[in-house]
Amino acid sequence: MITEATLEDVPQLCDMLGELFAQETDFRPDRAKQSAGLRLLVGNLGFGRIFVERRGGTLVAMVNLLTVFSASQGGRALLLEDLIVRRAFRGKGIATSLLQHTVRFAQSIGAVQITLLTDSTNARAIRLYQKAGFSRVGAGPVRMSLPSQAG
Repeated sequence: MITEATLEDVPQLCDMLGELFAQETDFRPDRAKQSAGLRLLVGNLGFGRIFVERRGGTLVAMVNLLTVFSASQGGRALLLEDLIVRRAFRGKGIATSLLQHTVRFAQSIGAVQITLLTDSTNARAIRLYQKAGFSRVGAGPVRMSLPSQAG
């Protein structure tokens, strides 16, 4: 069942992000940072949404969507920041269901575009996204990390 994440879900969301970041080349798991970021997002509808797939009391998948605005497309857009299905639940159509839910949500808020980034070496994820209707574009990410202002 796909529902919105709650603050009580943050520890399990951190677990899933740890699994995701352990397989990515650009990010490292940092539970304190991920927990702080998730707590800012959960329940703050102006920032975006986190949707989760639940099996009993266990979260088995999540998708993290950030609300942005696209001047080039003339409207609200979504940045799909993270999509993860726990290893034991992969290959069961859960990621496809989350992507379909994401598209329906985007349409319901009048979004004109969904953008996501994935490792160029993650062929399985790229196939999943292309099957869902996403296409590669020429632009690529350029990032600057800033020192934390917390404290």
